[in-house]
Amino acid sequence: MELQSRLEELRAQGLGVVAISYDSEEVLADFSQRRDITFPLLSDDDSSVITAFGILNTVAAEGVGPNRDDPNVVADVAKYVSLFGANPMIVGTPHPGTFILDGTGRVTSRFFEEFYRERNTTANVMLKLGAGLSPIAAIEGTTAHLTLTAYPSDPSVTVGTRFSIAIEIVPNPNIHVYAPGAEQMGYRVIGLTMAPVSHVRFEPVEFPASELYHFEPLDERVPVYQQPFMLLQEVVVSGAAEVEEALAELDALTLTGTLDYQACNDELCFDPVSVPLSFTLDLDALDRQRANR
Repeated sequence: MELQSRLEELRAQGLGVVAISYDSEEVLADFSQRRDITFPLLSDDDSSVITAFGILNTVAAEGVGPNRDDPNVVADVAKYVSLFGANPMIVGTPHPGTFILDGTGRVTSRFFEEFYRERNTTANVMLKLGAGLSPIAAIEGTTAHLTLTAYPSDPSVTVGTRFSIAIEIVPNPNIHVYAPGAEQMGYRVIGLTMAPVSHVRFEPVEFPASELYHFEPLDERVPVYQQPFMLLQEVVVSGAAEVEEALAELDALTLTGTLDYQACNDELCFDPVSVPLSFTLDLDALDRQRANR
């Protein structure tokens, strides 16, 4: 379990970890023992805390109610509760997600997914918060215009994993690359192009804030990056029912792509560059006793 494997790093950043579920103490104790979990697993078996936080999944109750055979209810159950249909045992379940709380208990960030089988990894959440964990299996490279370090947020994934590929970029002195918005002025924005992969979805690349560069000869102001920055490419392994069987035939997931950009200095622009990137991640099997709940 990723939270357990990242526990020491999280604690080193001053973060505590607690998981809460509608499962009984007996179910959580069994899961904790099988997976060697050392952080607290809290049982909210009456869903009172889940309800108080506003994340009670009411679709589960609809799925066993008088309208359970309504096609819209059936579709909602498959998307928000269970691919195997609703039953009384799953009434009270929350919408899965992650809350970040400060020292006073105030929620400062939250991360939730629409499809219940798609889950953010801990490392992905930390990257989005700007407090990334130790890079794993990083690719380091240097071009004539910049240096880069690229790495996946997680070394292994499974059905429904939502993770990121991070690319840390340091432009050389007196070099800039173009940020979103520069395309309107005819410039090529730095970007990541990923090759399609079965059962994998690539979300739009997340760009940091840029700065305006004044090109004096044309009296032109254009958004650029001149200081170190990071691009985040979020990747989602599909949580659809048929994907688990398809991925069971594989030992690893390989993602390939290119970092594409055009760099300029105060006098001229250089030829466009495409840097090939490849990442291989292990594929983990789902915990079946939890996946069917």
